[in-house]
Amino acid sequence: MAGGILVGLAPVVSPSTRVLVLGSFPGVASLRAQQYYGHPQNHFWRILQALWPQHPLPPRDDYAARCAWLCARGLGVWDVYLACEREGSLDTHIRNAQLNDFAGLRTQLPQLAAIAHNGGESFRHAKSVRAGMGLADGEAPASLRLPSTSPANASWSFDKKLTAWHDAMAAYGLV
Repeated sequence: MAGGILVGLAPVVSPSTRVLVLGSFPGVASLRAQQYYGHPQNHFWRILQALWPQHPLPPRDDYAARCAWLCARGLGVWDVYLACEREGSLDTHIRNAQLNDFAGLRTQLPQLAAIAHNGGESFRHAKSVRAGMGLADGEAPASLRLPSTSPANASWSFDKKLTAWHDAMAAYGLV
């Protein structure tokens, strides 16, 4: 995945999406698998399973079922960046990034209550995302900063990440 322009993944959303989780840009493992949070050490899917233990998460090799499971919980997932240049998977290596079309996405999300940024790089663009959706400061949906589920975010334990994610989902009636 070295050199050239990298293109991200399509959004995973439904009209019932209440919380949109925005990452920055898929890592190498996710791009290779063409799956959000495809790195086996990323805590994203493990956190979601812990939030809804009564609903077994489909296996990693059934990504379509995982996406349907995610949408059935009222979640959507996408990234801040449509495309960028990057060596490796670290956000700090992202160059020449292009933002996704948030105006177009907003029309697909009539029940959107919150935009949950998965990590600091995504949250850094919260104002641009809101502007792209035609939202004023303070207007719903809310913008939230969640701890990154990335394995690079080793300063947060799994349990600490889970608590933060649980609190955010509970605030919007999803758990």
